[in-house]
Amino acid sequence: MTDATTPPLPVSGDALAVRADAVREEVSKAFIGQPEVLDQILIALLVGGHVLIEGVPGLGKTLLVRALAQALQLDYARVQFTPDLMPSDVSGHAMYDPKTETFSIRRGPIFTNLLLADEINRAPAKTQSSLLEVMQEGQVTIEGRSFPLEPPFMAMATQNPIEQEGTYPLPEAQLDRFLLKVLIDYPELEAEKRMVDAITTGRSASDFDLSQVRQVLTGQDVIAMQQGVARVTVDPAVIDYAVRIVAASRRWPGIAMGAGPRGSIALVRAARAQAVLRGRDFVTPDDVREIALPALRHRIMLAPELQIEGQTPDDALRALLAKVEAPRK
Repeated sequence: MTDATTPPLPVSGDALAVRADAVREEVSKAFIGQPEVLDQILIALLVGGHVLIEGVPGLGKTLLVRALAQALQLDYARVQFTPDLMPSDVSGHAMYDPKTETFSIRRGPIFTNLLLADEINRAPAKTQSSLLEVMQEGQVTIEGRSFPLEPPFMAMATQNPIEQEGTYPLPEAQLDRFLLKVLIDYPELEAEKRMVDAITTGRSASDFDLSQVRQVLTGQDVIAMQQGVARVTVDPAVIDYAVRIVAASRRWPGIAMGAGPRGSIALVRAARAQAVLRGRDFVTPDDVREIALPALRHRIMLAPELQIEGQTPDDALRALLAKVEAPRK
């Protein structure tokens, strides 16, 4: 993990975009195809948020985390959530040493920079909740003692949208803690060809060779970038636009439960990072519109009649975005 030393100076201007492009280029060497997924992960990282990734197994979610950790010189850990997983298996626990007759704290895998919580909905609610404190407050409580995590920290939880038997759906309160919900689908044909060629040519192993992913930043650089992104200019008219989008979700026909104020905050935070990835130091209404689906799809609940018709939250949000007037340039 990174050293908790003097906070680095924030990065701003063109340097933000240059650094973000460097990370994107390196991670793309391993995570081939689906650039929008990588961009959304980088957006969450740049604003210190967390991501819920929904997709079938075998699409490279673990590879993405490993490549990102290598490009940024960060620690990563992967936890496979199962029905018998206990909260202490994630956060850690106190161990009794009979020789010294004292208790010592054994830290769990959550003490890292990038945490992949694989198939989080396979574990019961008490285990899922082990992530709530660290996602919201950046600390872990073990046996009544609080242990702050060294930044940067990002949790990436995955769930399979197909196999729902024996799963425990995440409660709305926990879904709301995720900055974005990213949908990852099968790669396009050409991207899959490049992926197969890279993994099978001259190699007997089935894993990707990460040696080609160069380290381009450090954890301290990431913190400096997060501080810089927080200073990206957002015009009051753009903030008003983001809030009106979220407010419209609360009264939109077919949406039984709209997004709360945390949705408005997430939308503006993510739009700042979206602007950086587009090479700008100011947010436009297009930035808000482009990131609205990942920022809001997990914060709304469709009415039963729309679910019966086979519509998705994205369908409702697209219709909503088409009706909410954007500020004029």
